[in-house]
Formats: sequence, structure tokens, C-alpha cells
Amino acid sequence: MKFKPEKQSIKEHEVPTWFQDAKFGIFIHWGLYSVPAFAVTGLDLVESMKKGLDQHFKNNPYAEWYLNSLRIDGSPTQKYHFSTYGEKFSYDDFVSVFNEEIKKWNPDHWATFFKKIGVKYVVLTTKHCDGFLLWQSYQPNPHKKNYIASRDIVGELTEAVKKQGMKMGFYYSTAWDWSFNLNPIKDAVSFLENYVNPPEYTEYVNNHIYELIDKFEPSILWADMGYPPGTNILEIFAYFYNKIPDGVVNDRWKQIIPEEKKFSKLVHCDFTTPEYTVFKKTKKKKWEVCRGIGNSFGYNQFESEEDYLKSKEIILMLVDIVSKNGNLLLNVGPMANGTIPEIQKKVLLELGKWLDINGEAIFGTRPWHHAEGTTLEGIPIRYTQKTNILYAILMGTPQTKSITIINFNLEDISTINILGKQKALSWRMEKDKLTIIMPESIDNAPAISFKITFNQNSKS
Repeated sequence: MKFKPEKQSIKEHEVPTWFQDAKFGIFIHWGLYSVPAFAVTGLDLVESMKKGLDQHFKNNPYAEWYLNSLRIDGSPTQKYHFSTYGEKFSYDDFVSVFNEEIKKWNPDHWATFFKKIGVKYVVLTTKHCDGFLLWQSYQPNPHKKNYIASRDIVGELTEAVKKQGMKMGFYYSTAWDWSFNLNPIKDAVSFLENYVNPPEYTEYVNNHIYELIDKFEPSILWADMGYPPGTNILEIFAYFYNKIPDGVVNDRWKQIIPEEKKFSKLVHCDFTTPEYTVFKKTKKKKWEVCRGIGNSFGYNQFESEEDYLKSKEIILMLVDIVSKNGNLLLNVGPMANGTIPEIQKKVLLELGKWLDINGEAIFGTRPWHHAEGTTLEGIPIRYTQKTNILYAILMGTPQTKSITIINFNLEDISTINILGKQKALSWRMEKDKLTIIMPESIDNAPAISFKITFNQNSKS
């Protein structure tokens, strides 16, 4: 169909099957901030925000916010910068360092690694809030000469990702660009004031969005913090959908109304994007959790193992999210030279190993009418389903010879298996309890998946 820049027409766009099936994507935050690789450690976004906005911005856990933090007098970032690089060394001086470092980067290594661990789509920061561009745009920054990556990072990675059969998406900081607005965000007032940019900024952003669509044909447009005023967002969506019918857009396209200092209503999105948090109940609307493995998106060299999630935590989080109709967009923060830190790779490889066995219960599934359950022994369960198949994913490994799933009353069960094991299991149904006899030996794992197959045409 041909989409028109009208609300009713855009609403007819359906979330494509590939995005419903994908479940697991990789977010990549890479830019000038990867050179100093500094932020305050110890708190994630949610915990930091509880301290109040003034304290949050001064002690921001996000390394990709280095430029903003640097502009706040007395901030830990400013103190670190002055003591490490000197007061005369500006943020722009990182450009030459970054452009030298990226000569060592191999996009195929990234794409191959992501494919290996089960990733279905990749989202790259094409321009973060600092305004630095990761592609050779025909629309250069009007305020900073050569404020651009010396390699076409966007183009090279897009080609490598698509070659591996994954989808490619683009993050773009739409509302904020700290090369246009030099005032730091340090409290609620300055937060809103940062949305006020000159009219030419809207044209600048529009040119970039259309250029990214035309030049690279991304499957995902991932805006952030809103969109500058003076544009009909529906025109962008119509253009994108007509160019890429199975493309998707996120929910961060609200426009600021400068004179009222408030946001307009969101006109459309394909999915919502909770950050560093998850929903407790199944959502009808598709959603995607975005978060880092640690407390920062950009690489923070000062984060320790204590700041990073363990693979078990990520596995259980992924299972929970998928059971409630969500995807997980898990961030990788590479070093300036493109190296993915070993501490991040280790966790991702362990996740990939689990998905090798249990991916069938994750990818291509849909939520069941009950997302959660439990066993008589107290082990939490998350459910997913496919046609004639129900997956009961235990959030732990049973230590008993059998497990009993309570509040479970289904008929026409054909077979029950544990993913990764060929032999079918013995089971019995008694009223609303399903008892499954465990195999003699089973490896300890963060979660194990029971595949419950029903007879054809059964109503599970």
C-alpha cells in the first residue's frame, strides 16, 4: 500500500513479522566520548534519577554524555578532564584521536560476532547528542568544521550487518545537538531550554533523516528525546514506510511546543522504548527495553565487574521481556578503536551459548495468555508460544526428580521435551497441575525450556 502523511494512513502500518520475531537486538554507542571513556560509576539511570535532576546531571552515569557533563562546573567529569587532558584540551580535540583509532576497526568482526550470539538486528548511533557524525554526510555540521568520522562507519557497518542476514537500524539524536546549543543540561529548567534550537536545526535534522533513509535503507528509525518543531512528522513516516514497508519507528518523536514549554502528543510509533526498566505485565503494544550491560551506554573504562550484569541476569531478563511481548536491545559500548571490551564479550558469549540451546523458545514466539507461572517447588516460570507449542521456561534448574506446574489446566498434550535433550519426558496431568518427571541428569543453567507440544488443532 501507499502511505500518506496523514494520521489514519500511518496508523494502518502494522509492526512487521520480522520485528515481532526478532526479540534480541544490539545497540551500539560509539563516538568521541569513547576516547575519554569516563563517567561516574555505581548507579544506573533509575537509581541516579532518584537523587534529583541536578545531582543526576552532575554525576551522570552515561559516558556518552561526557560533553554535557564536562560543561557543568565542578562535575566529576570536568575534574577528570582537566586533570587528564588539561583545561585547554577541548572536546573537539578528541576528533583527531578518534579518527586515528577507528583505522583499526573491522566492521565484519562485529557483524560476525553479533550473528554468532543470536542477534537479529543492530542499532547504531549515527549521531549522538554531541552532534558528531558517523557517516560522510552531504549536510556537514555548520558550526564545526570536519566534525565527522573519517570513515563511513554507518555505511560500512550497515553493509556488514546486512551481509550476515541481520536487520540494521539507526539511532539519531533528533531533539538535542550540543554543537547547536552550548548550554549544559544541569536541572529541570535547562533540560527544557535545551530543546530550543535555531530554525535551521530543524532543516539540518530533516536533511540527515532523509539522507540516512535514501542512502542506507535502514529497517529501524530510532529517534531520541523528541523532534524539533516545524516539521510534519507524518511526512517522515510516510516517506520511510513507502521506501521500506517493513521498517519500524520508535516512540521518541514527540515535538516540543517552545512557547508552551511542553511536548505535543505522540502521533505514531511501532514500539515503545522503556530504558533501564521492564514492564511487569504483558503489553498489547510491542515494546523494546534498551539498556547497557553496565550502567552506561558509551564505553566507561572505570566500570568494574560489579557494574556489569552477569549473563544469568541478562538471560532471565530476556526471558521475562519476551514473555510479555517485548524485545531486548542490549547495548555494546566499544572502545575508541572498535574493540568490544572483554568484560562485555564474555557476558554476550554466555548469552549466545544459552540461546544456541533455548533460542527456539525465544525467537519467533508470541506471548501466551499467562506470561508468568510457578512450580509447586517455587521456581518462577515464563511462557511463550508458537502454533501447537507452549514453552514453559523455568527461571532456574530444578534440584528435584520432578517438577509440578500449578494453575495449569490444558488438555491434548502430545509430548514434553527439554530443549537440548532429545528424549521425551514422562508427565501426568491432575486437575490443574502438570507434573513432569525430570531426566536423570541435567546441566545447571540460568533457565531451562520445556517444550510442550499439543495435538494438531488443540486450543492451547
